[in-house]
Amino acid sequence: MSAPILKRSKPRRQLRLKVKGKHVIYSLVLLLVGFIVAFSYQVTVKEQLPSQVSQKEWEKEDKLRNDILTVQQNNSLLIERLTELQEEVQEIEKSQAKQEQITSELVNDLDNLRMITGNVKVKGPGVIVSLRDASYIPEQDNPNHYIVHEQHIQKVISELFISGAEAVSINGQRIAHNSYILCIGPVVEVDGNQYFAPFEIAGIGDPEMMEAALNLKGNLKDQLVENGIEVTIEKKNEIVMEPFLSKEN
Repeated sequence: MSAPILKRSKPRRQLRLKVKGKHVIYSLVLLLVGFIVAFSYQVTVKEQLPSQVSQKEWEKEDKLRNDILTVQQNNSLLIERLTELQEEVQEIEKSQAKQEQITSELVNDLDNLRMITGNVKVKGPGVIVSLRDASYIPEQDNPNHYIVHEQHIQKVISELFISGAEAVSINGQRIAHNSYILCIGPVVEVDGNQYFAPFEIAGIGDPEMMEAALNLKGNLKDQLVENGIEVTIEKKNEIVMEPFLSKEN
């Protein structure tokens, strides 16, 4: 009875082996298909991703380029406006400088006019010319020939102005353009104020020039000495003169 049992067992083993082989083949096929699908998906993703990234980067770069161009255009406009404003400022500065120069010249002219008219206090270097009556008068001569008269004072004042004096005073009283000098005996009246000898005539200006003009041989000093007037000339580093004031003021 053992022989029949062995004949039945062989077909069963072959059937089992055939079933297992198919499973393996199916598994391999499915695995291969899955690998191919996965690989294709990865390749597709990789191909699409750089394209998307490149598009975004290009858009970003394009926007940056546009922004830079806009900024450059704005800078160019600002530079042009700055140049215009600088030119306007230069014109204003030139105008102001010219106006300041005109104003300065007007102020100087006004100061000179005030100084000439004697309306302001002035000081500066100059000379003082002292005129005294003669200390010796002959008995038979007229004493009036040996005293200081208004014409003597007028000549000194004229000589000072001619030699560059900017301001003149007599015994401290400022001489204006419309001042008058009168001689009343030994008294000299200047704009209503009376003074006795000696008369000190001061002039503000270049001391060297005025002294040279007064001491010129045969000029004013020699003429005054011939008339019996005692004359002394002294240079000063600073002479102060008050504004012009007449007796009526």
